Amino acid sequence: MNLRIYRPLALLCLLAPGLAGATVVASGAGGFVLHTEVVYPGGVDAAWQRLVQPALWWSADHTYSGSAAHLTLTLQPGGCWCEALAEGGWVRHMDVLFVSPGKRLRLAGGLGPLQGIGASGALTFTLKADANGTTRILTDYTVSGFAAGGFEALAAGVDKVLTEQLQRLGTP
Repeated sequence: MNLRIYRPLALLCLLAPGLAGATVVASGAGGFVLHTEVVYPGGVDAAWQRLVQPALWWSADHTYSGSAAHLTLTLQPGGCWCEALAEGGWVRHMDVLFVSPGKRLRLAGGLGPLQGIGASGALTFTLKADANGTTRILTDYTVSGFAAGGFEALAAGVDKVLTEQLQRLGTP
């Protein structure tokens, strides 16, 4: 894979505040890697507070319950990005692996259709203060496992949905 073709896209995304720049860095039979950057229009503390409340920025269209208000993120060892369902049900979207407040959040799990095929992934959010008072949120999602026919087709779809969510994250 020739990664040079993605560099101009990444540069454009860094120069356009609020614009989420997404790249399928690699994909193959055993998984894929996504990288996305978004510029949050405030400082790191405000960006962190928004990040750790997915109910504020995750689209209801990409929930099982139909309501982003049912999403929670518990920032503790063994914590959960979970969703409450009707009649006492729930979905564990991802597990909390690493929390460095204001700097980095790492979650593990398969989002959306990836959960159903048993794929595993590491989703890392890294916050970086910019000199102009904005915050860059860099997101890397590395997924591995088995998918009949490979992960190439899944990578593009997951990238599209994740990019949509991160654009919402960057737009308070």
